[in-house]
Amino acid sequence: MNYLAHAYLSFRHPDILVGNMISDFVKGKQQFSYAPGIWKGIRLHRLIDDFTDAHRVTREARQLFRPAVGLYAGAFMDVVYDHFLALDTNEIEEKEWQLFATEVYSQLTARQNSLPERFARMLPYMSRQNWLYNYRYDWGVRRSFEGIAARARYLDSSGEVFELFLEHYSLLKKAYAGFFPDVKNFARDELAVLLKQ
Repeated sequence: MNYLAHAYLSFRHPDILVGNMISDFVKGKQQFSYAPGIWKGIRLHRLIDDFTDAHRVTREARQLFRPAVGLYAGAFMDVVYDHFLALDTNEIEEKEWQLFATEVYSQLTARQNSLPERFARMLPYMSRQNWLYNYRYDWGVRRSFEGIAARARYLDSSGEVFELFLEHYSLLKKAYAGFFPDVKNFARDELAVLLKQ
């Protein structure tokens, strides 16, 4: 799952949101230096990632991208899931997705001192370019794909994988529909356990 899904699967708990969003920027034992609520968000993020990677639907859908991007297929699949979540009016209506994105940026900005330096530097771009809301658009997906390719050590471009995204759009939408209810239920249950600790 990418940024939108991790934000959404924080279930509007501010500290969980912070941890869930910064997890990929927190290495090793650094996680234990955060306040308990944020640490629980970091932990939830990692549980969600493990669940996503192991899910049958995700494993099958990633195969569509493997010829173009090999082992990076999972990173591109995470963006695809965010795309379909951003369009999912069974979860939130379109106007509310915009409000949700604004709320996330506001909560993260208010906790600036808790953010790792790299994430803190990225947050103004995320907010100004409204990444969370713009996943709904093909151009938002293309831009995210380009970002992955730019950071990847062994990828020259994301053009081919974006073409595969368009070509297999219906199959990928079906994969999202078969996966997201499972990860949402999983995340809700795991969060309930974490909050009791």
